[in-house]
Amino acid sequence: MSDWPQGWTGDRDRYGRGAGSAEPESARVMRTVRGAPVPSQAAGGHDAGPAYGAPSTYDAGHGREPDRSHGAGSGGYGAGPAGAPRPRPNRGRRVKVGLITLLVALLVISVGTYLWADSKMRREVDLSAVEDRPEPGEGTNYLIVGSDSRAGLSEEDRDRLRTGSAEGKRTDSMMILHVGDNGNSLISLPRDSWVTIPEFTGSESGNRIPAQAQKLNASFSIEGPELLVRTVEYNTGLRIDHYAEIGLGGFANLVDALGGVEMCFEEPVKDKNSGADFAKGCHDLDGAESLAFVRNRYNVAGGDLGRTQNQQKFLAALAKESATPATVLNPFRLYPTIGAGMDSLIVDKDMSLFDLASMFWAMKGLSGGEGTQMNMPIEGPFTAPNGASALKWDMERVKPLMRQLRNDEKVTVKGDG
Repeated sequence: MSDWPQGWTGDRDRYGRGAGSAEPESARVMRTVRGAPVPSQAAGGHDAGPAYGAPSTYDAGHGREPDRSHGAGSGGYGAGPAGAPRPRPNRGRRVKVGLITLLVALLVISVGTYLWADSKMRREVDLSAVEDRPEPGEGTNYLIVGSDSRAGLSEEDRDRLRTGSAEGKRTDSMMILHVGDNGNSLISLPRDSWVTIPEFTGSESGNRIPAQAQKLNASFSIEGPELLVRTVEYNTGLRIDHYAEIGLGGFANLVDALGGVEMCFEEPVKDKNSGADFAKGCHDLDGAESLAFVRNRYNVAGGDLGRTQNQQKFLAALAKESATPATVLNPFRLYPTIGAGMDSLIVDKDMSLFDLASMFWAMKGLSGGEGTQMNMPIEGPFTAPNGASALKWDMERVKPLMRQLRNDEKVTVKGDG
């Protein structure tokens, strides 16, 4: 029995499988063509494959020199010569993936910030309770109110902010902000304006409040924001679309969260009642100092009208500071500012974050000289029937002014101050 594998004979001198001669076969000349397989048939009809050391189809097709020794190079058999260049990393793909990751992260942060801020909005004023409302006009009208509410202030805070200890809340300032395509306008309504407070059904008491002639700020004291909006609409014919109110403590906290607001004075400002005491020039005002400035009414040119001008200037500067890159791009200032603002502001139930942003953006533009800032046209001071000192509107200018705002026309009427 043969010790050789099947198909072999016992003649150990024979060469090749199925060879017919004891002599070795002479070397065959094989044509090699790069880039294509070389068919080669052995005598027995089996594919002999490429000769040892000849270029393989893979190497030939890729223009690479074959590995002529076992284990050559770091890659082992067939890995190519040592030191062959490796493929360069795809940097373009890495940049693309990085940009996509950054955009997704920014989107997640933006959506999270929006939802957080939206959840903190104090939507407490129901404008649907306002009766006999004027028809909507062009553009958007905001009623911005600063109240003297001491709610949430400790005794220490009241002393520091010099707010006094009066209970309840009254309006300290009132402004109509009109945002439209033909320029934004900010019109201050002096709180001593003598107006008609129309009939109104109290939202809490349910009692019918009779019509009466009173100072404008009395409407807020009688029945809060809803009656104030009703009174402003009744006396101007202008529909108020949104309401925003901030109290004394909230105002100071917002300024402090921003890191202060810069104000420049052409003359020294000093008022022992509000605590304002500023030399001529520019100052970085903190919350308490800002409050003292906007509440100053006894030592300011023009009295209450001069005071409303100062309030307009400060609110515009506040809005400008809120929109600076130093605030918007710095999360350590942005989030405390948003938090302070949302905790401080009381708005109507239909106010969205986009409406609020539009209001601040319009105020920022006014600080740069865009649009119109003015007081409501005043005929002059007079003594009211109840003996109070009040201000009377100049209706010959008020009526065309309200028409221009209602139709979103360029404001040409001149106000006072």
